[in-house]
Amino acid sequence: MRSGSEGTIANALTPSRGRLPPMEIATTDYHTAGEPFRIVAEGEVEVPGATVRERRERAAATEEVDRVRRMLCHEPRGHADMYGCFVVPPDDDDADLGVLFWHKDGYSTACGHGTIALGAWAVETGRVAAEPDGDVDVTVDVPSGRVVARVRCHAGAVQSVAFCNVPSFVVARGVGVAGTDVDIAYGGALYAFVSADGVGVRVDPTDLPELIGVGRGIKAALEGHELARHPSDDRLSGIYGTVVHEEVGPLHLRNVAIFADGEVDRSPTGSATSARTALLLADGALTAGQTWRNDSIIGTTFHARATGTAAEGVLTEVEGMAYRTGEHRFALDARDPLGTGFVLR
Repeated sequence: MRSGSEGTIANALTPSRGRLPPMEIATTDYHTAGEPFRIVAEGEVEVPGATVRERRERAAATEEVDRVRRMLCHEPRGHADMYGCFVVPPDDDDADLGVLFWHKDGYSTACGHGTIALGAWAVETGRVAAEPDGDVDVTVDVPSGRVVARVRCHAGAVQSVAFCNVPSFVVARGVGVAGTDVDIAYGGALYAFVSADGVGVRVDPTDLPELIGVGRGIKAALEGHELARHPSDDRLSGIYGTVVHEEVGPLHLRNVAIFADGEVDRSPTGSATSARTALLLADGALTAGQTWRNDSIIGTTFHARATGTAAEGVLTEVEGMAYRTGEHRFALDARDPLGTGFVLR
């Protein structure tokens, strides 16, 4: 956890003293329900590894790769809540693309809002051919498995994207931690869910500092906990984020996910919405095929439903929309003393 800006800035300066080589990286930026997603197309960065899951591990350990992540996430080119990806080859020819999701602190196992953005990007760039009217599937290999972004088009324009996630499942209910009770569920990543009333906050921007504190506290308290282990692949272990939620109405919730080191998701969080769908189904609050609404802290919306079951858990579909916000070419000057940048939070 970062305690202040002075040490963070000093640490950011350290690698630049060795004269980082210059680089230029092109990106296409989207937002999904308000959450940024910075796409680095395949070929811009070479990530070693034979599979997407292996590339995730190798990316963090490969300085030539990870410095690109830092440059694009950290200030002054990014910010503490930045999010993006490297597009990489898929695991086999049955998928259209592979992807490594990243944020300011490292690499994610899954990302629903990113998958929605990638679906829109793949169709809008022509990487995946689509009819002017109708649906087309974009199959994506992510570190947690294979997902599908179902892109709906009308009059030649993308109208919405629904992603079909890896199986979601409930891990535990009513776990006492950090002075409250949390539920733990998986939706491509492990999340701890806590009611806003239970921790004395509201899912509202005015309570953001308190929400970040709650999220960090619960995640820290579950660090190394046996319930934070994935049942079959330890590379997917660890509580990725804390989701604070409140009820708006029947089958209508509002939530915010605090993930990584205090990072705040502006969207309703796709993978957490999948995990929440498994919890609602287990509670009997939702039936298979029934759609529910999940709002974000800024008022944007995803719709989700359980579409079936698999041996590993519940199959879910989460629908939203992503919009292109710009094309960029970021540069790193070898003379720049800040190098790949800094993070104040």
